[in-house]
Amino acid sequence: MTQSFEIAGKLPANALTTTNYGICATLNRKIVVKAPDWGYVPSIRVSREELKRNYTPRLQGDIPAIVMEFLCDTEAGEYSNKPTYPPGKWFYYEQVLQVPNYVIFEPDTGVIEAYRLDDSGRYQLEPPDANNRYWIDQMSLFLGIWQGTRENRTGYWLRWWDQQGELLLWGSELVIQEQQRAEQERQRAEQERQRAEQLAAQLRAAGIEPEG
Repeated sequence: MTQSFEIAGKLPANALTTTNYGICATLNRKIVVKAPDWGYVPSIRVSREELKRNYTPRLQGDIPAIVMEFLCDTEAGEYSNKPTYPPGKWFYYEQVLQVPNYVIFEPDTGVIEAYRLDDSGRYQLEPPDANNRYWIDQMSLFLGIWQGTRENRTGYWLRWWDQQGELLLWGSELVIQEQQRAEQERQRAEQERQRAEQLAAQLRAAGIEPEG
């Protein structure tokens, strides 16, 4: 999730992306730590040295703009609204941290659920747009599903698209794109060379010596 975001130049210098990294808060005088599969914090206010182990929103920077959980078992802990210690993930993200966007993704089926915090402080399921993507306002990007192969895994992947609908590419895709561009340029140059040779041959056949 982070790589294409960063390569596209859309990751601010003071932003923080997290992967299975502890996000902390205090609930009834007890420390609670949850580690979402992915998260994005627009701005931190402390040095990165202070964030080696975990991150505390409001104290060290912004509330995460988005957190994501990938379903990997049948317990459905991602939907837990349990308010008592330790609180469920849903309750923690919605009521304690008040994260504006909560995404639950099922990698095996490609099902994505995007929830947005409404004015009453409750998550509401967002409908996708015509391209089956979700606009994340705090990031000025669309989030959606892409099906294909990466890192020897073929399946469904969460990907970013910009406001113009262009897919933000991974580094490996950019390498392939550059190789294709170079090959197209080589073919174009070869075609130009062949046309020049044909023209020279035609001129010689007409008794005209080509210049150069």
